[in-house]
Amino acid sequence: MTGAFLNALGILLGALFGLAQRAPLSLRTQDYFRRALGAFTVFFGLRLVWLSVNGTFGSCAKQLFIALLAVLFGNWLGRLLHLQKISNRLGRFAGNLIASRQSTTPVRARDGFLACTVLFCAAPLGLLGVVTDGLAGDYYLLAAKAVMDGLAMTGFIKIFSWPAALSAFPVYAIFGALTLACQSGAKPLLDAHGLLDSVNVAAGLVACAVALVILEVRKVELANYLPALVVAPGLAWLFR
Repeated sequence: MTGAFLNALGILLGALFGLAQRAPLSLRTQDYFRRALGAFTVFFGLRLVWLSVNGTFGSCAKQLFIALLAVLFGNWLGRLLHLQKISNRLGRFAGNLIASRQSTTPVRARDGFLACTVLFCAAPLGLLGVVTDGLAGDYYLLAAKAVMDGLAMTGFIKIFSWPAALSAFPVYAIFGALTLACQSGAKPLLDAHGLLDSVNVAAGLVACAVALVILEVRKVELANYLPALVVAPGLAWLFR
């Protein structure tokens, strides 16, 4: 549960920094962090692929081919299930709470807590990081998300005041529970059938797609790619 702890810690530190700082971070500083996080995500996504692909050249090529197929079929399944639309609805719900606070509409203290909890928990990078942390002990994607959420919290804490920082606790509880579920439930099952690496390779490729969004290279419907993590072991089993 290291990744869940780091994510929650990043939110709390961002809240403290936001309360201490009178002026928001400059655009130059934000751009620096964005580029660093994009490079960080690409590096650790490719690192996860490298560590998970093993065997002869032919075996490695086969594993990469299966992972690419999983990403393609996963995206198709995500579109079929309208996962990105669901993610967008959650984002609009949180955005409406933020917009109402910036207007003259009276807002309850819990609105900031709710808006931040929805935004931080529904992020595709968080769900991807939970899987990699639970299956491979790779918490680096959640560490990157911790920095992103911390930067976002520096602004949210000025809008909603201290209740927004309490969103760190449901983030830790939800991500921690999902990580434990992956560790105790999915990992032994996948490991017993030699399918664990297929999920990690697919997760590494999807992480590279996340970096495209962070670096603003292109718009990617990230939520639609999450089913690739379920499709990958199925394809690996089929192509044995």
